[in-house]
Amino acid sequence: MSESEGAVISELGARASAQSAPNAREAVRALRPSQIREVANAGFGVPDVLPFWFGESNQVTPQFIRDAASRALADGATFYTHNLGVAPLREALAAYVGKLHGATRPAEIAVTSAGVNALMLATQLVAGAGDRVVAVTPLWPNLVEIPKILGATVETVALTYGADGWTLDLDRLLAALTPGTRMLMVNSPNNPTGWVMTREQQQAVLDRCRQLGIWLVADEVYERLYYGNDATVAPSFLDLANRDERVIAVNSFSKAWLMTGWRLGWIVAPERLMEDLAKLVEYNTSCAPSFVQMAGIAAVKDGEQFTRSLVADLRASRDYLVTALQRIPGIDVRAPAGAMYLFFRLPGADRSLELCKALVRESALGLAPGSAFGPEGEGFVRWCYACDTARLDAGVARLRAFMEAHPASSHATGHRG
Repeated sequence: MSESEGAVISELGARASAQSAPNAREAVRALRPSQIREVANAGFGVPDVLPFWFGESNQVTPQFIRDAASRALADGATFYTHNLGVAPLREALAAYVGKLHGATRPAEIAVTSAGVNALMLATQLVAGAGDRVVAVTPLWPNLVEIPKILGATVETVALTYGADGWTLDLDRLLAALTPGTRMLMVNSPNNPTGWVMTREQQQAVLDRCRQLGIWLVADEVYERLYYGNDATVAPSFLDLANRDERVIAVNSFSKAWLMTGWRLGWIVAPERLMEDLAKLVEYNTSCAPSFVQMAGIAAVKDGEQFTRSLVADLRASRDYLVTALQRIPGIDVRAPAGAMYLFFRLPGADRSLELCKALVRESALGLAPGSAFGPEGEGFVRWCYACDTARLDAGVARLRAFMEAHPASSHATGHRG
């Protein structure tokens, strides 16, 4: 064998070795990792860290919900259930959704293993490889990345930040809903910004989706965490759409009843989808755990007073934190209409991941970087205010001390959204 032949064989062997490497498929490898988790991981082992990075309260799930689960376990509720959920929970959810948004039947309800599982199932139902999906951002990254797992492409329409906080350019969104668009994803109230879509905006978007046959997936997990017009629930596409339209609403027990660790959610969708949705549930999780569903029944039937009290507490915490942050020079913050976060601008946040890691490392303060929610979020950080004011005070003091110790980073940061 000549030297040149040996070189060719060696190169071919190297290529074959690279191609046979045990890698995940390209669509999965291209997914962006969670920067929120990256910051949280940097906080492991930091003494007395104040973790405001995740979207959950520091309170445990209410006792009456935990008791319902305990009773169900004691009664042996440890077996498989119907793919779409036990009948009593679907009936309870239909009644609950009906009170908030108009007549809804159990046949239009599917129980899921968490809200994020509901988002995946909804996307699997209607979108696939080569489809075009539009999403309103900044946005919890799961919504943007889920369609990509399935081979779809995602185009984003960014909210803008100004004197009135975060707002939507409706004309820009409508222009993005072109013929051939398969699905629109809207999260309102929004994570991370707290922006809430108005009823008029929803009607215009629904009309365009109807006109072009676009599926509308509404992530309404934060619908009860709403602070506008003395209402008990945010505006919903379910208020406007018929139940047999191309509208799928996703929800969760995590926020309104403090059940983040229980992993229980639901979908409201046309009845004609349910047979196929049941198949997807079977091939994803089979069903939500039986005893967790029993806890869900207690939450839906007996939890209204708790939820209203929770929202009152969150409103007070929001207002308290906004006032405290506005006293710190260089911070630009507005009170949002919904959800449980402040998404605000501060010096140094044009490199928000680096800033949040430094806050953890030097000040034991855990915030989520704006870049975790897409490039539109760079220049901002997210603070979950679902806690008591003493904890907020401690966090504000640490942030103020950090900024005073780093005056060189106190320069104006440009908004890129």
